[in-house]
Amino acid sequence: MKTRWIAILMGVSLVVAAASAYSEVFVYPAKGQSQDQQGKDEYECSKWAKSQSGVDPSAPAEQPYVGQHAGGTARGAARGAAGGAAIGAIAGDAGKGAAIGAVAGGVRGRRGSMAQQQAAGQEERNAYDRAFMVCLEARGYTDK
Repeated sequence: MKTRWIAILMGVSLVVAAASAYSEVFVYPAKGQSQDQQGKDEYECSKWAKSQSGVDPSAPAEQPYVGQHAGGTARGAARGAAGGAAIGAIAGDAGKGAAIGAVAGGVRGRRGSMAQQQAAGQEERNAYDRAFMVCLEARGYTDK
């Protein structure tokens, strides 16, 4: 069971890493800046964007630990067990229905909690990207 959760967490980590790679910003030197100047400007704007947003996209992503989503899992399991017990009672075995519902609800609750964490990480990255582009646009670069 523990190995299964670790595998799920590893899979989610890969998805998060792939998603962050797609948020890369492309910059065009609209005023004929040299490659050296563009590199210098991007470096300085990256430092500024980190200070403004509090986000360092070059830092390794935080890996969630197994117990981090326990609240979402427990709430989902409780809701699932209640619903499963009701359905199981109609079918004649409330205990079996509750057990099935608890497992399904726990997985759903865990997924919801992880999705919220991923959305928050993407919002942070977007804040960095916006700050980065504000700085570069002020220096005569464009993005589209």
